[in-house]
Amino acid sequence: MTRIHFWAKTCLPLYFFFTLSANLSAQSKEPVADEAFIDRIYDVSLTNGRCYPWLESLCFQVGHRLSGSPEAAKAVKWAQSMLDTLGLDSVWLQPCMVPHWVRGEKEVVRVKGLKKGKDFPLAALALGGSIPAKLEAEVVEINTWDQLEQLGAAGIKDKIVFFNRPMDATKIRTFEAYGGCVDQRVGGASRAAKYGAVGVLVRSMTLRLDDYPHTGTMHYDSAYALIPAAAISTLAAENLSKALADEPRLKVSIQLNCKTLPDEPSFNVIGEIRGSERPNDVILVGGHLDSWDVGHGAHDDGAGVVQSMDVLRLLKQLGYRPRHTIRCVLFMNEENGLRGGKMYAQEAARKGEFPLASIESDAGGFTPRGFTFEGEEAVFGRFFDKLLTYQSLFEPYGLKFSRGGSGADISPLRGMKGLLSGYLPDSQRYFDYHHAESDTFDKVNKRELELGAASMTALVYLIDKYGL
Repeated sequence: MTRIHFWAKTCLPLYFFFTLSANLSAQSKEPVADEAFIDRIYDVSLTNGRCYPWLESLCFQVGHRLSGSPEAAKAVKWAQSMLDTLGLDSVWLQPCMVPHWVRGEKEVVRVKGLKKGKDFPLAALALGGSIPAKLEAEVVEINTWDQLEQLGAAGIKDKIVFFNRPMDATKIRTFEAYGGCVDQRVGGASRAAKYGAVGVLVRSMTLRLDDYPHTGTMHYDSAYALIPAAAISTLAAENLSKALADEPRLKVSIQLNCKTLPDEPSFNVIGEIRGSERPNDVILVGGHLDSWDVGHGAHDDGAGVVQSMDVLRLLKQLGYRPRHTIRCVLFMNEENGLRGGKMYAQEAARKGEFPLASIESDAGGFTPRGFTFEGEEAVFGRFFDKLLTYQSLFEPYGLKFSRGGSGADISPLRGMKGLLSGYLPDSQRYFDYHHAESDTFDKVNKRELELGAASMTALVYLIDKYGL
């Protein structure tokens, strides 16, 4: 027997046995290695995180930052300077033109009843995009679209329509409750104008009963007259409803000093760690840099901005070299136009990039609960099934994966066959502060914010390591 025949007959089976044993051993250790690395991510985030001091700086050095405003321009410079300190492979500004609506002097909205005690102010904020106004008219309260249609021009003409449909307190997921009534804020003015209304007041989109009005965007239908629109606080809505029950023909005066100026140039702020194997496949983390012009915009969406920045910093600090490009995108103009998100998608398509996974944090800085995922159905099932194999690694941190939405800024990427994900923190307090003057830095808990940054980083790590 030759040496070759002897080796093939006796040694080759042993070689395959030991090779297979080594591979199985490596595979059995892989989950342990992932668990250990994810533990390190959380440890570093909770002991050496930067997202909380970054948020403090954004809130107090920049403040609220509505698209087109000087504060938004300041926020762009702030974000670029922070990303420049992280030693990333690239940091750049992506130009986009954005709307420029200004609130002007404080709104004055007042009940003008004839009975004693029926003359009082209503806490109000003009809705973003509203025209200015100075008017006084009778008020009609509307709770459903059917009621509006039934009253028609005979009951609506020359009146102020008061939309008083509240968020549904029975919904455990408060975003579902928000979605059930936000249509009256977004489209109420034009639907009322169809029947000759001269103005609109909308109950604020919050479950909390307080005197903070919550602003937000609204859209006009060019088929109808443009009429002014303002949100009033939930407490003001309750008081107005009671006053109307007692005196149905009372009037309300409205003075709004807002106006729309020409579009302004602005930017998405982008930083990335270039992938070592598949640099054209991008894993995106992001939030929107703009906010409404009241409060600090701390939860909406300062929290998402600083968490996304800290994802890249944590990976750098841990010495992780990604296979795919990890990119932080701080979008401009989510609140009243989505121009930044649309421009990013347009440029990604032009460059031929593949958005492997895009994760947006735009639901506040509260305790992490998990992630929701969506995508084109033809590929989403395969993506989601693989993601479920990672879920056990997140169970020690109380996180679950589910099908659902993702984020407004990344929604223009839907047609590019990548995975879209929304970071999902606890939602019970989010609408207490959403779009209100009370959305300030002190409402954000440091540990909750850091847990969110760690959760996002862990998901990015696993998608990068194993792909989809």
